[in-house]
Amino acid sequence: MQSTRTLKDRVFLVIKGLGMGAANKVPGVSGGVVAFVAGFYEEFIYSLQRVNKTALKLLVNGRFKSFYRYINGRFLSLLFLGIIVSYFSVSKVLDYFLKNHELYVWSLFFGMIIGSIYYINKDFKDWNFKSIMSLGIGISLGIAISFLNPAVENDNLFFVFFCGIISVAGMTLPGFSGSFILILLGNYILLLVDSVNALYDTFSELITGDFSFVQNEVRLRLLKVLSIFTLGSVVGLVSFSHVLSYVLKHYKSITTASIIGFIVGSLGVVWPWKKTIFKVQDNGNFILDSRGEKIILNYERLLPQNESQTYIAIGYIILGIIVVLALERYGQRTIKNI
Repeated sequence: MQSTRTLKDRVFLVIKGLGMGAANKVPGVSGGVVAFVAGFYEEFIYSLQRVNKTALKLLVNGRFKSFYRYINGRFLSLLFLGIIVSYFSVSKVLDYFLKNHELYVWSLFFGMIIGSIYYINKDFKDWNFKSIMSLGIGISLGIAISFLNPAVENDNLFFVFFCGIISVAGMTLPGFSGSFILILLGNYILLLVDSVNALYDTFSELITGDFSFVQNEVRLRLLKVLSIFTLGSVVGLVSFSHVLSYVLKHYKSITTASIIGFIVGSLGVVWPWKKTIFKVQDNGNFILDSRGEKIILNYERLLPQNESQTYIAIGYIILGIIVVLALERYGQRTIKNI
Protein backbone atom coordinates (compact mmCIF):
# COMPACT_ATOMS: atom_id res chain seq x y z
CA MET A 1 0.00 0.00 0.00
CA GLN A 2 2.11 2.89 -1.22
CA SER A 3 0.70 6.38 -1.04
CA THR A 4 1.74 9.64 -2.64
CA ARG A 5 2.50 12.21 0.04
CA THR A 6 3.68 15.77 -0.18
CA LEU A 7 6.57 17.05 1.95
CA LYS A 8 3.99 18.62 4.28
CA ASP A 9 2.23 15.27 4.68
CA ARG A 10 5.54 13.56 5.50
CA VAL A 11 6.37 16.15 8.15
CA PHE A 12 2.91 15.74 9.68
CA LEU A 13 3.36 11.96 9.65
CA VAL A 14 6.53 12.31 11.74
CA ILE A 15 4.60 14.64 14.08
CA LYS A 16 1.86 11.99 14.37
CA GLY A 17 4.60 9.51 15.28
CA LEU A 18 5.71 11.90 18.00
CA GLY A 19 2.13 11.93 19.26
CA MET A 20 1.89 8.14 19.21
CA GLY A 21 5.18 7.74 21.05
CA ALA A 22 4.22 10.26 23.72
CA ALA A 23 0.76 8.72 24.15
CA ASN A 24 2.20 5.21 24.45
CA LYS A 25 4.42 6.29 27.34
CA VAL A 26 1.62 7.90 29.39
CA PRO A 27 -0.25 5.36 31.56
CA GLY A 28 -3.91 5.22 30.54
CA VAL A 29 -3.42 6.75 27.09
CA SER A 30 -3.26 4.67 23.91
CA GLY A 31 -1.14 5.52 20.88
CA GLY A 32 -3.69 3.64 18.80
CA VAL A 33 -6.21 6.39 19.57
CA VAL A 34 -3.84 8.92 17.96
CA ALA A 35 -3.62 6.72 14.86
CA PHE A 36 -7.40 6.23 14.75
CA VAL A 37 -8.27 9.90 15.14
CA ALA A 38 -5.50 11.19 12.86
CA GLY A 39 -6.84 9.04 10.03
CA PHE A 40 -4.01 6.55 9.45
CA TYR A 41 -4.99 3.64 11.72
CA GLU A 42 -6.00 1.20 8.97
CA GLU A 43 -2.96 2.04 6.83
CA PHE A 44 -0.79 1.48 9.91
CA ILE A 45 -2.34 -1.95 10.62
CA TYR A 46 -2.30 -3.10 6.99
CA SER A 47 1.31 -1.92 6.51
CA LEU A 48 2.44 -3.93 9.55
CA GLN A 49 0.45 -6.87 8.23
CA ARG A 50 2.69 -6.85 5.13
CA VAL A 51 5.59 -7.94 7.35
CA ASN A 52 5.06 -11.61 6.46
CA LYS A 53 6.69 -14.54 4.68
CA THR A 54 6.75 -12.68 1.36
CA ALA A 55 8.51 -9.70 2.95
CA LEU A 56 11.00 -12.00 4.68
CA LYS A 57 11.74 -13.76 1.39
CA LEU A 58 12.40 -10.43 -0.34
CA LEU A 59 14.71 -9.40 2.50
CA VAL A 60 16.67 -12.68 2.53
CA ASN A 61 17.09 -12.51 -1.27
CA GLY A 62 18.57 -9.03 -0.99
CA ARG A 63 15.69 -7.31 -2.80
CA PHE A 64 15.69 -4.41 -0.38
CA LYS A 65 13.85 -1.91 -2.59
CA SER A 66 11.07 -4.40 -3.28
CA PHE A 67 10.90 -5.20 0.45
CA TYR A 68 10.70 -1.49 1.30
CA ARG A 69 7.87 -0.91 -1.20
CA TYR A 70 6.04 -4.09 -0.22
CA ILE A 71 5.75 -3.14 3.48
CA ASN A 72 4.92 0.51 2.70
CA GLY A 73 8.33 1.40 4.08
CA ARG A 74 8.11 5.15 3.50
CA PHE A 75 5.02 5.38 5.69
CA LEU A 76 6.35 3.09 8.44
CA SER A 77 9.84 4.66 8.53
CA LEU A 78 8.50 8.21 8.92
CA LEU A 79 6.00 7.12 11.57
CA PHE A 80 8.53 5.12 13.58
CA LEU A 81 11.06 7.94 13.28
CA GLY A 82 8.56 10.14 15.13
CA ILE A 83 7.86 7.42 17.72
CA ILE A 84 11.56 6.84 18.45
CA VAL A 85 12.37 10.54 18.67
CA SER A 86 9.39 10.95 20.99
CA TYR A 87 10.74 8.43 23.48
CA PHE A 88 13.87 10.52 23.91
CA SER A 89 12.35 14.01 23.71
CA VAL A 90 8.59 14.60 23.86
CA SER A 91 8.11 11.89 26.45
CA LYS A 92 10.72 13.55 28.70
CA VAL A 93 8.77 16.82 28.46
CA LEU A 94 5.63 14.88 29.38
CA ASP A 95 7.44 13.34 32.36
CA TYR A 96 8.23 16.86 33.59
CA PHE A 97 4.66 18.11 33.24
CA LEU A 98 3.22 14.97 34.83
CA LYS A 99 5.47 15.60 37.81
CA ASN A 100 4.74 19.33 38.14
CA HIS A 101 1.29 19.86 36.58
CA GLU A 102 -0.30 16.42 36.85
CA LEU A 103 -3.93 17.60 37.04
CA TYR A 104 -3.73 19.62 33.83
CA VAL A 105 -1.92 16.88 31.87
CA TRP A 106 -4.54 14.31 32.84
CA SER A 107 -7.27 16.85 32.01
CA LEU A 108 -5.85 17.37 28.53
CA PHE A 109 -5.72 13.63 27.87
CA PHE A 110 -9.18 13.16 29.37
CA GLY A 111 -10.52 15.70 26.87
CA MET A 112 -8.65 14.02 24.02
CA ILE A 113 -10.20 10.67 24.87
CA ILE A 114 -13.69 12.22 25.03
CA GLY A 115 -13.03 13.74 21.62
CA SER A 116 -11.83 10.34 20.35
CA ILE A 117 -15.05 8.67 21.51
CA TYR A 118 -17.06 11.30 19.63
CA TYR A 119 -14.90 10.91 16.52
CA ILE A 120 -15.13 7.12 16.34
CA ASN A 121 -18.81 7.00 17.27
CA LYS A 122 -20.15 9.75 14.98
CA ASP A 123 -19.82 7.75 11.76
CA PHE A 124 -20.60 4.36 13.28
CA LYS A 125 -24.17 3.44 12.39
CA ASP A 126 -24.12 -0.35 12.62
CA TRP A 127 -25.57 -0.70 16.12
CA ASN A 128 -27.18 -4.08 16.70
CA PHE A 129 -27.21 -6.74 19.42
CA LYS A 130 -23.68 -8.00 18.64
CA SER A 131 -22.10 -4.56 18.44
CA ILE A 132 -23.85 -3.38 21.64
CA MET A 133 -22.63 -6.54 23.43
CA SER A 134 -19.11 -5.85 22.12
CA LEU A 135 -19.37 -2.27 23.38
CA GLY A 136 -20.40 -3.50 26.84
CA ILE A 137 -17.59 -6.06 26.97
CA GLY A 138 -15.05 -3.42 25.90
CA ILE A 139 -16.24 -0.98 28.58
CA SER A 140 -16.22 -3.70 31.25
CA LEU A 141 -12.69 -4.83 30.38
CA GLY A 142 -11.42 -1.24 30.28
CA ILE A 143 -12.88 -0.46 33.72
CA ALA A 144 -11.74 -3.79 35.21
CA ILE A 145 -8.16 -3.23 34.03
CA SER A 146 -8.11 0.27 35.54
CA PHE A 147 -8.81 -1.11 39.03
CA LEU A 148 -6.22 -3.90 39.05
CA ASN A 149 -3.20 -3.64 41.37
CA PRO A 150 0.30 -3.95 39.86
CA ALA A 151 2.77 -6.77 40.41
CA VAL A 152 6.38 -6.33 41.56
CA GLU A 153 9.24 -5.52 39.17
CA ASN A 154 10.62 -8.55 37.34
CA ASP A 155 13.64 -8.44 35.00
CA ASN A 156 13.48 -12.11 33.97
CA LEU A 157 14.17 -11.98 30.23
CA PHE A 158 11.29 -14.29 29.28
CA PHE A 159 8.91 -12.09 31.26
CA VAL A 160 10.45 -8.95 29.70
CA PHE A 161 9.85 -10.46 26.25
CA PHE A 162 6.21 -11.07 27.21
CA CYS A 163 5.95 -7.47 28.45
CA GLY A 164 7.17 -6.30 25.04
CA ILE A 165 4.46 -8.28 23.27
CA ILE A 166 1.73 -6.94 25.56
CA SER A 167 2.93 -3.32 25.70
CA VAL A 168 2.56 -2.69 21.95
CA ALA A 169 -1.14 -3.50 22.18
CA GLY A 170 -1.61 0.20 22.92
CA MET A 171 -0.23 1.07 19.48
CA THR A 172 -2.50 -1.35 17.63
CA LEU A 173 -5.63 -1.39 19.82
CA PRO A 174 -7.09 2.06 20.54
CA GLY A 175 -8.15 2.47 24.18
CA PHE A 176 -5.80 -0.26 25.41
CA SER A 177 -2.94 1.46 27.24
CA GLY A 178 0.27 -0.54 26.91
CA SER A 179 2.09 1.63 29.47
CA PHE A 180 -0.68 1.14 32.04
CA ILE A 181 -0.47 -2.63 31.44
CA LEU A 182 3.27 -2.38 32.15
CA ILE A 183 2.43 -0.70 35.47
CA LEU A 184 0.13 -3.64 36.28
CA LEU A 185 2.90 -6.06 35.30
CA GLY A 186 5.29 -4.14 37.58
CA ASN A 187 7.78 -3.23 34.86
CA TYR A 188 6.84 0.31 33.76
CA ILE A 189 9.82 1.99 35.45
CA LEU A 190 12.25 -0.74 34.40
CA LEU A 191 11.26 -0.83 30.72
CA LEU A 192 10.06 2.67 29.83
CA VAL A 193 12.20 4.78 32.16
CA ASP A 194 15.39 3.07 33.43
CA SER A 195 16.15 1.10 30.26
CA VAL A 196 15.38 3.98 27.89
CA ASN A 197 17.51 6.36 30.02
CA ALA A 198 20.33 3.79 29.98
CA LEU A 199 20.26 3.72 26.18
CA TYR A 200 20.19 7.53 26.03
CA ASP A 201 23.16 7.77 28.44
CA THR A 202 25.07 5.15 26.43
CA PHE A 203 24.60 7.02 23.15
CA SER A 204 25.66 10.26 24.85
CA GLU A 205 28.85 8.63 26.11
CA LEU A 206 29.63 6.98 22.77
CA ILE A 207 29.41 10.34 20.99
CA THR A 208 32.10 11.70 23.33
CA GLY A 209 34.25 8.57 22.87
CA ASP A 210 33.53 7.25 26.37
CA PHE A 211 33.27 3.42 26.41
CA SER A 212 33.29 3.03 30.19
CA PHE A 213 29.73 1.66 30.13
CA VAL A 214 31.14 -1.77 29.15
CA GLN A 215 32.39 -2.02 32.75
CA ASN A 216 29.03 -0.95 34.19
CA GLU A 217 27.11 -4.13 35.06
CA VAL A 218 23.88 -2.29 35.86
CA ARG A 219 23.99 -0.42 32.52
CA LEU A 220 24.69 -3.61 30.57
CA ARG A 221 21.82 -5.39 32.32
CA LEU A 222 19.44 -2.56 31.43
CA LEU A 223 20.60 -2.56 27.79
CA LYS A 224 20.06 -6.33 27.62
CA VAL A 225 16.59 -5.90 29.13
CA LEU A 226 15.77 -3.15 26.62
CA SER A 227 16.95 -5.32 23.70
CA ILE A 228 14.70 -8.22 24.73
CA PHE A 229 11.81 -5.83 25.39
CA THR A 230 12.26 -4.31 21.91
CA LEU A 231 12.35 -7.78 20.32
CA GLY A 232 9.13 -8.68 22.12
CA SER A 233 7.56 -5.41 20.99
CA VAL A 234 8.40 -6.12 17.34
CA VAL A 235 6.97 -9.64 17.60
CA GLY A 236 3.85 -8.30 19.30
CA LEU A 237 3.43 -5.47 16.82
CA VAL A 238 3.54 -7.76 13.80
CA SER A 239 1.39 -10.45 15.47
CA PHE A 240 -1.31 -8.04 16.65
CA SER A 241 -1.39 -6.34 13.25
CA HIS A 242 -2.13 -9.64 11.49
CA VAL A 243 -4.94 -10.42 13.93
CA LEU A 244 -6.42 -6.92 13.73
CA SER A 245 -6.11 -6.85 9.95
CA TYR A 246 -8.22 -10.01 9.81
CA VAL A 247 -10.89 -8.85 12.28
CA LEU A 248 -11.12 -5.40 10.71
CA LYS A 249 -11.75 -7.06 7.37
CA HIS A 250 -14.27 -9.65 8.55
CA TYR A 251 -15.76 -8.18 11.76
CA LYS A 252 -15.34 -4.44 11.38
CA SER A 253 -18.55 -3.44 13.23
CA ILE A 254 -17.86 -5.64 16.24
CA THR A 255 -14.22 -4.54 16.34
CA THR A 256 -15.12 -0.84 16.14
CA ALA A 257 -17.74 -1.22 18.89
CA SER A 258 -15.17 -3.00 21.08
CA ILE A 259 -12.65 -0.21 20.45
CA ILE A 260 -15.22 2.40 21.48
CA GLY A 261 -15.85 0.36 24.63
CA PHE A 262 -12.13 0.12 25.45
CA ILE A 263 -11.75 3.87 25.07
CA VAL A 264 -14.80 4.59 27.26
CA GLY A 265 -13.44 2.19 29.88
CA SER A 266 -10.04 3.89 29.80
CA LEU A 267 -11.59 7.15 31.02
CA GLY A 268 -11.36 5.71 34.53
CA VAL A 269 -7.57 5.50 34.25
CA VAL A 270 -7.10 9.09 33.05
CA TRP A 271 -9.71 10.71 35.36
CA PRO A 272 -7.89 14.00 36.16
CA TRP A 273 -8.83 14.30 39.84
CA LYS A 274 -7.07 11.43 41.51
CA LYS A 275 -4.56 10.63 44.19
CA THR A 276 -1.58 8.43 43.44
CA ILE A 277 -1.27 5.50 45.86
CA PHE A 278 2.28 4.24 46.42
CA LYS A 279 3.51 0.89 47.68
CA VAL A 280 4.49 0.89 51.36
CA GLN A 281 6.26 -1.53 53.67
CA ASP A 282 4.75 -2.96 56.85
CA ASN A 283 6.53 -0.23 58.83
CA GLY A 284 4.84 2.48 56.76
CA ASN A 285 7.90 3.47 54.70
CA PHE A 286 7.59 3.80 50.92
CA ILE A 287 9.01 1.03 48.74
CA LEU A 288 11.46 2.59 46.25
CA ASP A 289 12.52 1.44 42.79
CA SER A 290 16.10 1.31 41.45
CA ARG A 291 16.07 5.10 40.92
CA GLY A 292 14.94 5.81 44.46
CA GLU A 293 11.44 6.76 43.23
CA LYS A 294 8.25 5.65 44.97
CA ILE A 295 6.51 2.75 43.22
CA ILE A 296 2.92 3.40 42.07
CA LEU A 297 0.35 0.95 43.42
CA ASN A 298 -2.75 2.46 41.83
CA TYR A 299 -4.88 5.62 41.74
CA GLU A 300 -7.72 6.75 44.00
CA ARG A 301 -10.37 8.65 42.03
CA LEU A 302 -11.50 11.89 43.69
CA LEU A 303 -14.06 14.64 43.10
CA PRO A 304 -12.87 18.13 42.07
CA GLN A 305 -11.85 20.15 45.12
CA ASN A 306 -9.93 23.37 44.41
CA GLU A 307 -12.37 25.62 42.52
CA SER A 308 -9.80 27.69 40.60
CA GLN A 309 -7.83 24.59 39.57
CA THR A 310 -11.06 22.91 38.52
CA TYR A 311 -11.91 25.71 36.09
CA ILE A 312 -8.41 25.52 34.58
CA ALA A 313 -8.65 21.73 34.35
CA ILE A 314 -12.01 21.99 32.56
CA GLY A 315 -10.34 24.42 30.15
CA TYR A 316 -7.69 21.80 29.40
CA ILE A 317 -10.39 19.16 28.88
CA ILE A 318 -12.03 21.43 26.30
CA LEU A 319 -8.60 22.03 24.71
CA GLY A 320 -8.09 18.25 24.47
CA ILE A 321 -11.41 17.86 22.65
CA ILE A 322 -10.45 20.69 20.26
CA VAL A 323 -7.08 19.05 19.54
CA VAL A 324 -8.79 15.79 18.57
CA LEU A 325 -11.32 17.57 16.35
CA ALA A 326 -8.46 19.41 14.65
CA LEU A 327 -6.61 16.11 14.11
CA GLU A 328 -9.80 14.63 12.69
CA ARG A 329 -10.17 17.47 10.22
CA TYR A 330 -6.59 17.10 9.03
CA GLY A 331 -6.89 13.31 8.98
CA GLN A 332 -9.91 13.47 6.69
CA ARG A 333 -7.96 15.66 4.25
CA THR A 334 -5.05 13.22 4.37
CA ILE A 335 -7.28 10.23 3.62
CA LYS A 336 -8.49 11.92 0.41
CA ASN A 337 -4.88 12.07 -0.79
CA ILE A 338 -4.16 8.39 -0.11
